[in-house]
Amino acid sequence: MDTSPLGIDFDVTAKTCRMDACFSAFDKNGDGKLDLDEFRLICKALFRNDKGKIYSLEENKLKEIFDIFDQDADGFIDREEFIFCWNHWIKVIVRPISAFLIVDVQNDFITGTLNISNCSAQQNGFEVVEPINRLLETVEFDAVFYSLDWHPSDHVSFIDNINQREIDPSSPVAAENAQCYDTVTFAGPPPMKQRLWPRHCVQDTWGSELHKDLKVVENAIKVYKGTNPEVDSYSVFWDNKKLTDTTLSAQLRQKNATDIYICGLAYDVCVGATAVDALAIGYRTILLDDCSRGVDLLDIEKTKNTVIKNDGVIVNSNQVKAMVEGRDRRPELGYKLAIELKAHRN
Repeated sequence: MDTSPLGIDFDVTAKTCRMDACFSAFDKNGDGKLDLDEFRLICKALFRNDKGKIYSLEENKLKEIFDIFDQDADGFIDREEFIFCWNHWIKVIVRPISAFLIVDVQNDFITGTLNISNCSAQQNGFEVVEPINRLLETVEFDAVFYSLDWHPSDHVSFIDNINQREIDPSSPVAAENAQCYDTVTFAGPPPMKQRLWPRHCVQDTWGSELHKDLKVVENAIKVYKGTNPEVDSYSVFWDNKKLTDTTLSAQLRQKNATDIYICGLAYDVCVGATAVDALAIGYRTILLDDCSRGVDLLDIEKTKNTVIKNDGVIVNSNQVKAMVEGRDRRPELGYKLAIELKAHRN
């Protein structure tokens, strides 16, 4: 049983009578409907961790969530409106369906041709392996995904391929002056900006393999990206032009996933792009800070700020188990879910 500090049972696996008991418990004046103050008590019971800490929810967001469930806009959530709130909001918050997405923990990014420790942030990609493995061993995710950069040898992102394509006159850097990590503009239509990288993760090479020390669990799903030679693909969902999606979206829908835990390499490139896309699609998104390493410190901070601004959450791996098990429930994720319910209802 999951009992709040207010004595309310949020065991949503129980029968409908539990929902009725919850409604009645928070309907303090017994008028058959919940006002904003009574709904505030529900949020205090919901948004907390298993150590008794109650997370604060900004008043404007509390009111926005309340208004989403007050479907007839009469200033109250009646019993019928609460049924929708219970089934589509409270149940998900208390019993999420969690996917773990491990992004590009491949040899080339750790000790190979694009070893990120040689980039400006000088972070060691190998450091993500141990905390990721610990999560795989101790947390029962509903689904586990591994993404792999999987480039053909003539890929547009490789600096040694720069003379294979025409540079647009608007390019800030000419082909003969281009260096690794510069951004050039290739001719279109339409013109395309492209950051240049060392040759890396070429299909079926040692560099493209997952690191040998990374635990690969049974029934995990591998997702391959960057397979089109003409367009890069940072996000595990889409290529950079949003022309072609990977198998990830369909697989997540099949699993009925509500929450996505994202980590890996590189923090400010493929991990960040994936987190931003997950949020845009509508998933409750959790970025794992100590399980990710990046290229540029400023870009890593920009990534964090973007995730937080869009109602994602950034945590360390030691906080994940309680969140997956519904014992640590964050208001940011509850707000994100409510906003998505409103968007889909409209």
